[in-house]
Amino acid sequence: MRRAIPTPPDAPAARRLPLAAALAVTLALLTALTTLTACRPIQVEGRVGSSSGAPTPSARPTAGAPSTPTPTRRPSPTAPTVLMSTGSQSGQVRELQARLRKLAYFDRSPTGYYGSITATAVSAFQGAHGLPRTGRTDTTTWQRLTALTPAPGHDELYPPTTLPLSKPDPRCMTGRALCISKQSRSLAWMVNGSVVSAMDVRFGSEYTPTREGSFTVYWKSRHHVSTIYHTPMPYAMFFSGGQAVHYSSDFAARGYAGASHGCVNVRDEQKIASLFAQVRTGDKVIIY
Repeated sequence: MRRAIPTPPDAPAARRLPLAAALAVTLALLTALTTLTACRPIQVEGRVGSSSGAPTPSARPTAGAPSTPTPTRRPSPTAPTVLMSTGSQSGQVRELQARLRKLAYFDRSPTGYYGSITATAVSAFQGAHGLPRTGRTDTTTWQRLTALTPAPGHDELYPPTTLPLSKPDPRCMTGRALCISKQSRSLAWMVNGSVVSAMDVRFGSEYTPTREGSFTVYWKSRHHVSTIYHTPMPYAMFFSGGQAVHYSSDFAARGYAGASHGCVNVRDEQKIASLFAQVRTGDKVIIY
C-alpha cells in the first residue's frame, strides 16, 4: 500500500505546476512589482507629481472641506488733490478770489495770481469751515467754497480797479473829469456824472507828493520823456507844472512798492491808451 504525498497549500486543486514553471511565475511577479515601485516623483510647475504630470493627492482640495476666505483689503483714504497754491496764476484763481470776496475773506479785486493774501484768505475760510488750514486750495476746499457761493459774473471777475472806487468828489459830477482819489488809489474817467472807465493809480512819495485840487489838462504828449529824470512818460496828460497822468512800466512791474515823482501813474497800458484817446485839452482833473 502506497503512502499519499502531501500537496502544497498554494497549488491548484486541478493540477500541480512543475517546479521550473513555478519559479518562472514567481520571477515575473517580482519584476512587475519592482517596475511599479520604481516610479519617482518629478517637479511640475512647483508641485510634486508623478511622471505623468498629475498632481499628488496632497495638492488636490479635499471634497467638502471649507475653503479659507481671502481677506478683503480696504482702500486707504486718498488725500485731496491740490488745485491751486501760492504761485499759481489762472482764471480759476481769479474765480477763487471772487468767491472768497463774496464771503468777505478776500478784500481786494481778483487778480488771477495766488499770492500770500490769497493764501491767508483761503486759510481763514478753511478754519471757519472745519478744514485743515493749509492755505492751499484742494478739491475739498474748492467744493465747499463753490457750494456756498454763486458763480461770479464778469464784472466781479474783472472789476475796473483793484480797490473799490471811492464816492466821487462833487466836482467830478458835471462835465468831463479825471476823478482821482488818493483814498482808493483809483482814477475814474467820468462824463456828466457817469463812470466811463476806471483804473489803478499810484502817487508821489512824501518827498515828491502829488498835488491835490482842481486842475485842467493843458497838454498831451503821447511819447513823452521826462527832461528832469530822463524816464519815459507815455500817454502823458499834464495838469500842473511837470505833473501828469501817464503810464508807468515801473508801476506795472512793482506795484505799490514804488512811487512816482509827483505824477499820477497808471499801470494798465491798454486802459490809459484808450483814456488818452478820449481826453481833450481843457478837461478837468480833480485830485482829492
